[in-house]
Amino acid sequence: MKKLGLTLLTALTGGLIALGGYKLFENKQESKMSFEERQELHYANDPVPNVVSSTGNPDFTQAAAVVAPAVVNIKTTYAARQSRGGGGQDPLDLFEEFFGMPRQRQQRAQPAQATGSGVIISDDGYIVTNNHVVVDADKIEVTLTDKRVLEAKVIGRDPNTDIALIKINAKNLSFAKLGDSDEVRIGEWVLAVGYPLGLESTVTAGIVSATGRSTGIIRAEQYQQYQRDQQQQGYRQPQNEQEEFIANAVESFIQTDAVINKGNSGGALVNANGELIGINSNIMSPSGYYAGYGFAVPVNIVKKISDDFVKFGEVKRGLIGITFRELNPSAAKELGIEDINGLYVNGVTEKGAAVEAGIKAGDIITKLEGRTITSSAELQERIYRLRPGDKVKLTYKRDGKERDVTVTLKEDTRSSAAAAEKETAATRSATEIYNKLGAGFVPATDAKKKELGISSGVVVTQVHRGGLFDYFNVQRGLVITHINGKPVNNADAVEAALADSERNIVRIVGVPQRGSRVELNIPIEY
Repeated sequence: MKKLGLTLLTALTGGLIALGGYKLFENKQESKMSFEERQELHYANDPVPNVVSSTGNPDFTQAAAVVAPAVVNIKTTYAARQSRGGGGQDPLDLFEEFFGMPRQRQQRAQPAQATGSGVIISDDGYIVTNNHVVVDADKIEVTLTDKRVLEAKVIGRDPNTDIALIKINAKNLSFAKLGDSDEVRIGEWVLAVGYPLGLESTVTAGIVSATGRSTGIIRAEQYQQYQRDQQQQGYRQPQNEQEEFIANAVESFIQTDAVINKGNSGGALVNANGELIGINSNIMSPSGYYAGYGFAVPVNIVKKISDDFVKFGEVKRGLIGITFRELNPSAAKELGIEDINGLYVNGVTEKGAAVEAGIKAGDIITKLEGRTITSSAELQERIYRLRPGDKVKLTYKRDGKERDVTVTLKEDTRSSAAAAEKETAATRSATEIYNKLGAGFVPATDAKKKELGISSGVVVTQVHRGGLFDYFNVQRGLVITHINGKPVNNADAVEAALADSERNIVRIVGVPQRGSRVELNIPIEY
């Protein structure tokens, strides 16, 4: 009996060790997965019955029940600020008009607040929302469906698509199942879920009325921001540089007649199976309230942006290196050509991908990967999903003949981060300090640590204009090893270390190269 008991104990101990080792390996591997791969692993281990849509009168009870727990309310707070330079008012932000963000908040004597929505996409607290919901916010609070209120930190913002990724410190959360926006069809039923007009979680239904829509709202907002920056700097760029800046915007919205109002911004657009197919972004309305059509960012773009923020700390955008004009009968007549479909190449970037592939000004882009290009929005969306180094097959027409060419996308080195206001509050939480650093971080690789001779570190991948790092000239690429005396290896460790800031000072140790060291004492209030 003693031998039998010893054998059983040994077997049990070995099994526990093996199980623990497997879990450790599984967790390490999961950290390298995309959000879509994480979800596939989750559902493989914990399958759920398929949600079957009704074939008679529409019935969305199952779809609503699946997605509603994953849609959260976001409240943002903006500290009181003085009017910007020149004594005049900033142009009215179009997103403020559409979704109820505080007008003229720079003029207010008291802190202002706004609300929006967000969608949880992982059980450990990653949330997708709109960039305009969280931009310039001094504090971001997330209210879950179980009434818990948690503070969120910004992982990354992308003004080009109006998408942002934020994170709360929570586990085992309900999340929305990611769908495939390429499979969305005009006429199919969809649900919009969010927190409109100060109400609790609200579900509305409609159909997809169009795909690949461009409303111009992101371009208009970016142009307004551009003008404000130029006024502050007293400098005006040449017109061609303005066009290049505005062309960064990517608009290929899913259009729906599901009712969307102020506060829905950042919420979920889901199909009848309860799968997330888009993030509600804006409406087309003369009053700022629902008047027929809402627009959502396709989830396939959202997946790519979210994964980029976690893996690289910024959006990795591959560029073809062309400026173009969408053709129609009017444009063709003006250009003196017969083609009324495709994209007319106005110009090519010097040393860009298009030049290296042989594309010239005057060519007409007709297909991408064999698929006919019908609009500029379609090309921009498809290319935005790719990264530098990816190859795409383009078909272009020159002298009446079509030619195929393989283009290797090049990296966009321009920063896409919006400006952030300077912090004036004397005390704030670690998450607030993290957000006001105005930076993105990714873990330093083992190879980088070995190169620098360090045992811990995060790499600064983004420095937003107007943030603390920008103000104190902290450069992208710097490897930070310690914050407030604590070693840091990821974004969560950075936030935890910031909680120990004393006398409103953040103490940072960085290693720019092997054998050298920089120490920074950054005041939170300046």
